Amino acid sequence: MNHNTPLSPRPLHHLADVQRRVMSTAQLRAHGITPADVAAHCRPEGPWQQLLPGVCLLHPGPPTSEERLHGALLFAGRPPAKAAKTVPAQPSAGTPHAPYADALITGLAALTLHRFSSAPPLLSLDRIDVLVPRTRRLRSTGFVRLVRTPVLPTAVQIAGVPVAPVPRALADAVAGLSEASAVRRLLTEAVRGGHCEPAAIVRELNQAKLLTRPHVVDAVDSLLAEGRAIAEDWLYQMVAEHGLPDPLWNVDLRLPGGPHLGGVDAYWPDLAVAVELDTRAPRQGLRQDDDAQWSAYARKREHLERLGITVVHLTPRKLRESLEQQATVMRTALMASADRDPAAYVVVLPR
Repeated sequence: MNHNTPLSPRPLHHLADVQRRVMSTAQLRAHGITPADVAAHCRPEGPWQQLLPGVCLLHPGPPTSEERLHGALLFAGRPPAKAAKTVPAQPSAGTPHAPYADALITGLAALTLHRFSSAPPLLSLDRIDVLVPRTRRLRSTGFVRLVRTPVLPTAVQIAGVPVAPVPRALADAVAGLSEASAVRRLLTEAVRGGHCEPAAIVRELNQAKLLTRPHVVDAVDSLLAEGRAIAEDWLYQMVAEHGLPDPLWNVDLRLPGGPHLGGVDAYWPDLAVAVELDTRAPRQGLRQDDDAQWSAYARKREHLERLGITVVHLTPRKLRESLEQQATVMRTALMASADRDPAAYVVVLPR
């Protein structure tokens, strides 16, 4: 029997091509291959090889990047031995069979699958990070590093591979990086490429206790500046492309001879309408800080609206995902100013 010989009389047409090339010993047993047969085929110079404990590569030669991914998931996601006996030996034909229960690709490998240009190619990675439940009784081995978590995030399916969402994958990648430039490139691409919002990244970095590392803190500072600059660009684009009147950009408002009212990102003085971008992403990521900052936003908005100034609250996500809809919101607010009582006079200063 060679590596081109069918594994058993049981058909394999229900399996994807890569799943025919990489299989766990439990899967092979389900298809009639005994442990003795597996050992014989994985001997030196044999047609198969052991890729990882309990996982076989059913051809000689080095594994492809796809085979390494599926092998890592088979190793990390395989059920315990006792549980495996209760699993049906063969799925129905045509049903995808990917026993990767409770295992997700994360870290740099996940970012490569998410098409990050700043992440290295899969074959160049010495290790593949796999996210598993904290209770999983396995150890990192070979090219697989297990990352444990109390709660698995919802997987993103990419080319049949369950992958951690970008914020979690970023946190797991950053945990293994010591170069500030590499961390900064990944975080910047995440925001600039529209993969996720800065706030989501900061939350994951905080939960991973990475915000005590100076090079990560520096990268986060750059990230927040990058996120605000991108949001401002979307705001400029909305005004220019949707025929809105030009506002005064980035100004401070004050009462004549009175207190400072706060800064706004855009202001139409003749219509008493202001825009405030919500780019909150507190560096410490603490809930009480987030609540305190939101309270400050709310107090400023209430104060301005008591003076007759309409404040439109926009988030970077709204601008990115529905720019035309946000332009309609702004146009409605500007048109409604004609039906309101005149606003109090305020002094407008450059911010």
